[in-house]
Amino acid sequence: MGDAHPLLAALSGARHGALHRRVLLTVSAMFFFDLADLNTFAFAAPAIRRAHLFTVDDVAFVTALAFAGMAAGAILGGRFADHVGRRRVMAGSVVLFSAASVGNALVTGVGAMAAARFATGFGLGAMTSVAITYLSEVTPAARRGRAQATALGTGLIGIPVVAFTARGLTADDPGGWRALFVIGALGILLVPLLMRLPESPRWLLARGRTTEAVQVTRAFVPDWEPSADALVVPPAPADRPRFPELFAAGQRRNTVALMVLWLFGLVGFYGFQSWVPTLLADHGQDFAKSMTMSAVTTIGAVPGAFLAWPFIDRYPRKHLAVVLGLVVAVLGIGYGLSSSVVAVVIFGTLVAALSQTFIAVLYSYTPEVFPTRLRTAGAGLGNGVGRIGNVIAPLVVAAIYTTPGLGYVAVFVFIAGCWLVATATVFFFGVDTRGRSLETLHDAAAAPVASAAPVSQRIAGE
Repeated sequence: MGDAHPLLAALSGARHGALHRRVLLTVSAMFFFDLADLNTFAFAAPAIRRAHLFTVDDVAFVTALAFAGMAAGAILGGRFADHVGRRRVMAGSVVLFSAASVGNALVTGVGAMAAARFATGFGLGAMTSVAITYLSEVTPAARRGRAQATALGTGLIGIPVVAFTARGLTADDPGGWRALFVIGALGILLVPLLMRLPESPRWLLARGRTTEAVQVTRAFVPDWEPSADALVVPPAPADRPRFPELFAAGQRRNTVALMVLWLFGLVGFYGFQSWVPTLLADHGQDFAKSMTMSAVTTIGAVPGAFLAWPFIDRYPRKHLAVVLGLVVAVLGIGYGLSSSVVAVVIFGTLVAALSQTFIAVLYSYTPEVFPTRLRTAGAGLGNGVGRIGNVIAPLVVAAIYTTPGLGYVAVFVFIAGCWLVATATVFFFGVDTRGRSLETLHDAAAAPVASAAPVSQRIAGE
């Protein structure tokens, strides 16, 4: 089918206009609060341990519950967005994680903190899976990768903001950790902007709402004059999207590969990001110095995501992911073996930078291999499986770190191994999605299924 429907062709081939920029600005701001809130506990944990006597196992438990919330939010939020639309779920998820962040600041017990982080994680997981899908669906094909890299890079500014704020608030006053969670709560200010964004025209068309889809497409592509074919209403879907369709013939390989890629990629990423402040503080470093070192290394994350910008739409995402995964694994081992402050900062900054370049590629790649009717469900499943891995990973990291004969260096060997598994998965099972329309990609993945259906039905399914 390709871009047989004129509306889909117009969206894929559009110039990047004013509405595209407004969408990108709003999604970038969402990611700022998302990533600030996601990393708040990692930087608050050392101060919470001092003020409230949390153990390493307590930190692991709270971190695991946060990722459990993200897993549930990604999977359920993704499924829900395929039924009710992208915009509503994005707005609802921002309200949830903003409110839950306030709850984080008001509790002190391990159980209460874990519950608050679960609720926060649920909102963050739903927002991420739906936001990367929405951005992919409304952005021209030639700029999808750069749009995802820009949104992620802008959002990553939230991590050093939290890190340096934590350094200033908690170095001399461990009780200052409560103020950190206010940053994530400010995400509520974005809800009015979100409600002003249009719904995804691809989702509207897939639901048989052609008139609305045409109106929204004209807002994205002002010089587009819809032909009579663009106004033809495709048959309404006979049934709602079903989860098992993700594992149907033609789609199963991509779905399983993405699940494995997200699982090991996020375990490697957050295994490093979430534990570095606590491990440095316990590894003989002065508390204030460890917080400063952790904060400095996070600066690399921001240019790391933007580093993908010149390359992500020029080279196959598959090849970029393989190179980046190998490099990050090597740098992670170098970090674990380093003892001087200079080496720790250099290796840590490089890991923070290039792992975010990898995540930018992953964010771009994920929604591209699912049809519209299943896109947020597929993106949410991959993201959710990654977060499920993160439920277990903090406990594994804690066990490795506290086991006699293993300890600090072994943690980073484990993290590097996770990156290598993710790299092998994308090398053997990844597909090239660069610059291709979402509909063409779907047809390539599901040709055996789609070829048996009438064209009108396949358009509705897109």
